[in-house]
Amino acid sequence: MPSHFPCSPGFLDRSNRMGYSYFDSGGENAMNRTNRRIFLGIAASGASLSQFIIGESAMANAVERKLKHSVVGWCFQAHGEKWDMETLCQKAKLAGCTSVELTHPNTWSTLKKHGLACAIADSGTGSPPFIRAWNNSAFHGELLEKSRAMIETCASQGVQRVIAFVGMVWRDPDKAGKDAIPRDEAAASCLKGWKELALLGEKHGVTVCVEHLNSRVSNHPMKGHPGYQGDDLDWMAGLIRQVDSPRMKLLFDVYHVQIMHGDLLNRLEECKDIIGHIHTAGNPGRGELDGKQEIAYPAVGEKLHQMGYGGYVGHEFIATREPLGGIRQAIEVCESNL
Repeated sequence: MPSHFPCSPGFLDRSNRMGYSYFDSGGENAMNRTNRRIFLGIAASGASLSQFIIGESAMANAVERKLKHSVVGWCFQAHGEKWDMETLCQKAKLAGCTSVELTHPNTWSTLKKHGLACAIADSGTGSPPFIRAWNNSAFHGELLEKSRAMIETCASQGVQRVIAFVGMVWRDPDKAGKDAIPRDEAAASCLKGWKELALLGEKHGVTVCVEHLNSRVSNHPMKGHPGYQGDDLDWMAGLIRQVDSPRMKLLFDVYHVQIMHGDLLNRLEECKDIIGHIHTAGNPGRGELDGKQEIAYPAVGEKLHQMGYGGYVGHEFIATREPLGGIRQAIEVCESNL
């Protein structure tokens, strides 16, 4: 073993058995079997550590993935290192992602420059878009106008999905706690609006994905959404099936479903006919997909692969440490049983 190489294959074997990886910045064992074989081969050949690091990004992109991975823009632009769009694209590609999602159309030329897709577009209906949405018929006119514009833009730019939401339970979202919309009224309103959305999607070849969110977590505005009326997965799935369109699907956010329901693998199986997109984050805390959280992402990744899920897995966590390492770890963990 050359003196400039800091560890031996024996060290790597021991580190893997102990549950961590020498090169994993998060302290978790995120090196999959393929990467480990490549790494040991480099060690045996006498290559230097610096040579390995220089080639690491190319190796990450060359590894065959069973799932398609994306990152959600807001997590890394508004938190942590607060990357600009150029940096976000560079880091996403370096980590092995092929998409950056939920970004405005004015960013899509930057994504294309870096060879990245936008797996799913922002709704274009407001910020935040989950406040005033389809459960309240008073908002339908504005929502339909803005959604039509976004769907047409998606179609012209080759973006295949757009996000949508149910909305807050309060008739006037600025007066939380007063005049809640009854569940049956909300259902009828969503059905009416979503059928119109589905027709637009069918016309333009764009799939609308409605997101289920948790209403339990109240300590951070982007970790939970108290008052969100689309917090029951079965209720949402039933409505989406009633729309009965190939262009109306469910955005299954693993983090939110875990908080509201648990039983993730069975829930994925039950919803596999209507899932149009996947989001991930660790729970509790909406952090990295590491050993400090409770969701078994290796099993989730394996289940998605077994189901024949062909869409993107969008990593939507708020980084608590160096974010590039967190994205790489999310990919490796989701792929580790495949």
